[in-house]
Amino acid sequence: MAELILTRNFHLAESHTLRVYRETGGYEAVRKAFGMAPADVVAEVRRSNLRGLGGAGFPTGVKWGFIPKESTKPRYLVINGDEGEPGTFKDRYLLERDPHALIEGMIISAYAIGSHTAFVYIRGEYVRPWEIFSRAVEEACAAGFLGKNILGSGFDLDIIVHRGAGAYICGEETGLISSLEGNKGWPKLKPPFPAVRGAFGCPTIVNNVETICHVPPIINRGAEWFAGLGTKSQGGTRMYSVSGHVVRPGVYELPVSATVRQLIYEHAGGLPNGRRLKAVVPGGSSSAILTADEIDVTMDVDGLQRAGSMIGSAGVIVMDETVSIPEALMVIARFYAHESCGQCTPCRESTGWIYKTARRIVEGKGRKEDLDTILDVARRGAGTTICAFYDGAVGPYISYVEKFRAEFEALIGEGQPSLVVAH
Repeated sequence: MAELILTRNFHLAESHTLRVYRETGGYEAVRKAFGMAPADVVAEVRRSNLRGLGGAGFPTGVKWGFIPKESTKPRYLVINGDEGEPGTFKDRYLLERDPHALIEGMIISAYAIGSHTAFVYIRGEYVRPWEIFSRAVEEACAAGFLGKNILGSGFDLDIIVHRGAGAYICGEETGLISSLEGNKGWPKLKPPFPAVRGAFGCPTIVNNVETICHVPPIINRGAEWFAGLGTKSQGGTRMYSVSGHVVRPGVYELPVSATVRQLIYEHAGGLPNGRRLKAVVPGGSSSAILTADEIDVTMDVDGLQRAGSMIGSAGVIVMDETVSIPEALMVIARFYAHESCGQCTPCRESTGWIYKTARRIVEGKGRKEDLDTILDVARRGAGTTICAFYDGAVGPYISYVEKFRAEFEALIGEGQPSLVVAH
């Protein structure tokens, strides 16, 4: 069993409280960080090979370094706790079971980038995580870990907890910033990137919950230790949300060098009832699907890229031989058609057309040209929109059809409905 870092306290009673967090060594990293220069904290995180764990996988320390040093504007740290990617639920566990790990990580991160106001944007449906995290912020304030002159360091930090309203697009960092500013949650053109001009026109760093929870152990135990836990280009562990046809669905913390096969068969108990594996979605619904023959791949950013997919949010959805891939594509296509914000024409129109086409196939009304139409529409819209929403949808559109084309063609050839779809 590999060492647990993020989930080490999950088994403890009242693990969400300040008392338990401090009894297990909590808030010692922030004392150590205050003895370092902010630039040294940034350098330590950069050497650790910590990469963003919300989806993009960008190196965290490098991102922090993009804030203009000459800027005199306020700087903001924004934590993305929107977690709307289907199949993903690991940040919810962190907010509920170890909220002080996030708070300590935020203090250190804010100190490193020179921010005195930080926001946590929590998904609207996450009522219980919001309640628990809000109480933890109150505890930290009362104990002197937030507010003015934290631990006598001269450093000030306030944390503002903000609830989203259930829109998937607000998981995109500029859409999140728009929502945080009180505007419609529409993404913005980049550049300028948020590190230069973000929330309220000021330099802003947006990081994911899990990413920032890694910062305290990096400061406590050093960049070399953390980097050594992972692969050449990505350090540490990460939390994988596993759902679908496995014996033990749940959240598993593993080194990023673990493979998809190890996660499914050694940790999640394999498939129930002796059924065979058909496919795996490795990184949330936006990642290209893997066939059963493609799961001997490491679950880090580069490993999944080499396999033609992406690790994304590490939401792993396992499908056994009973799953209809055309039906799975229809469900995903319906999600993207519903969640498109409508700002960009290629996204707004293509997601709707692809859903209607996939539904027609499932209803037994498919046409021979439908599959090529899906592929053509998907490819034409890629790279033409303001944000990565549509590019994320293209991965499943193309991979489902290309890797399981015979199943789609059989359904079209039979002319029989696979499923009665409610309109």
